[in-house]
Amino acid sequence: MERRVVMGKSYKKLGVTAGVLSLALVLWSFNDDLFQISKNLEVFASVYKEININYVDEIIPAKLVKTGVDAMLDGLDPYTEFVPESEIEDYKLKYVSTQYGGIGASIFSKNKKIIISDIAEGFPAQKADIHVGDELVKINDIVLYGKNSDQVSALLKGAKGGPIKLQLKRDGVAEPIEKSLVRDEIQQPNVSYSGMVAGNMGYIKLDRFLENSGQEVTDALVAIKKNNPNGIILDLRSNGGGILQEAVKIVNLFVAKDVEVVSQKGKVRDKNYVYHTYNNPIEPNLPLVVLMNSHSASASEIVAGSLQDLDRAVIIGTRSYGKGLVQQTFNLPYNSLVKITIAKYYTPSGRCIQALDYTHRNNDGSVDKVADSLMHEYKTKDGRSVYDGSGIYPDVFVKQEKFSNVTQVIVGKLYVFDYATQYRNTHPKISDAKGFALTDAEYADFVKYLDTKDYSYNNKSEKVLADLKAEIDKDKEFATIKPEYDALKAKLAAAKGDDLQQHKDEIKQVLENEIAARYYYEKGRYECNFKYDKEMAQAVKLMANKADVATILKGEGQYKVIGKPGAIMAAMKADKADDN
Repeated sequence: MERRVVMGKSYKKLGVTAGVLSLALVLWSFNDDLFQISKNLEVFASVYKEININYVDEIIPAKLVKTGVDAMLDGLDPYTEFVPESEIEDYKLKYVSTQYGGIGASIFSKNKKIIISDIAEGFPAQKADIHVGDELVKINDIVLYGKNSDQVSALLKGAKGGPIKLQLKRDGVAEPIEKSLVRDEIQQPNVSYSGMVAGNMGYIKLDRFLENSGQEVTDALVAIKKNNPNGIILDLRSNGGGILQEAVKIVNLFVAKDVEVVSQKGKVRDKNYVYHTYNNPIEPNLPLVVLMNSHSASASEIVAGSLQDLDRAVIIGTRSYGKGLVQQTFNLPYNSLVKITIAKYYTPSGRCIQALDYTHRNNDGSVDKVADSLMHEYKTKDGRSVYDGSGIYPDVFVKQEKFSNVTQVIVGKLYVFDYATQYRNTHPKISDAKGFALTDAEYADFVKYLDTKDYSYNNKSEKVLADLKAEIDKDKEFATIKPEYDALKAKLAAAKGDDLQQHKDEIKQVLENEIAARYYYEKGRYECNFKYDKEMAQAVKLMANKADVATILKGEGQYKVIGKPGAIMAAMKADKADDN
């Protein structure tokens, strides 16, 4: 008995000793970290000081520090960034708020001239009858020729209620046009369009997840429900994300109270959090489709992934971007801030959809996608298989169409934009945007307009032919095949000559959209494009038959597994092939 007590005391002493040793190791490690931090900060400050004192040319201290900080953050991920005081307002407009003081017009620079590129409906520019395509000549008597877009944008912005005087030139109008406006608070909506589409389906286009986006989607959904819709389409295509909490609010519109939407996990335990729905849903029953493409990221993927994991929505489109990282901003001295990736987020099934592995970079600093062998299988609420590591894979894949070379050229060289300006100046009105379509005679007029324009390009076949000629030239044997080369080159040129007719449908699409926007603004652009939208057509067709929706959400047949690694790789290879 005595021995047991002694042994007990011995074990206790051993436990205390181990605890002290463990604490000592932690403190030593902590102190070593502090020493390394202090040491390297001292080295950085000393280098900075010596450069300031001794460098041969004058330097800008703030620029030097920002370059150093940017280089430090560059080795982490593209979302961790330093924002100096001079860029704070632009940062807030991009990532936080959608409000600023201005006239509601976008601009771009062309041949040292400033051109109005877009007009927001309901704001001072539209009310003053300023047109897209007008040249902006002066602002408050300041001549704009030669100034860049950023300089002119700064002149247009200002406090709400402030006066601003503009001078414009318009094609077909001989004299300059003078406009006196009062700046207003410009609020760019998160929901750029909502309403009813074919099949009596409600449609909501959400462009970003900034302040108030949850409320905007709520308002749009309430208005749509008054029309007794047969289903809801939530369009998140090309939505790069934003505020995580807004994504939770939007999921809550369609999902019951107290359901997990997303969780975030990182190194700092205090920042780990599980987000649940906290209200009763507005629409828990109607068929729901989420449209998504390769530019849908972050908060868009939280919404799509959560609704997929909960078997509440059918995802249509292409695989999403794959951004599973959460950022938080921290205030720094002198009104600057740093945005840091603090965690990864996980959908209700437990998957993280982050596609690029920034933790394990290659020796050259490049980043690879998560390998198939490292992907893990998870289960949705009703047992469908889903996978992590590669974005959100759609339930119904619709190939993302790419415009032909000729269409890209005539759009990129602003021929479509300029023709739409000419059309608007010679046609006082058009039919409603949904019904607007160019006649064959009008399209022929556009083709004639291009007669004097240079829209040449080299396609893949011509590039291969040019490379072949270069290789043969090296061997000094080109003369022997020159007749065959010239004949093949001529055939390729002849085939290209019919491009405007061969790709008539897609050229008409971009041209009609641009023209419709001149009369009906962004709303007109959407409504005119509905008839060309393959993903929307698929959503309408699917929801017209509720049994088809149920088949997908129950995971029956081909819908049992969503985005298994082999399917993901096949889609990735197809996307890559399309890009080449």
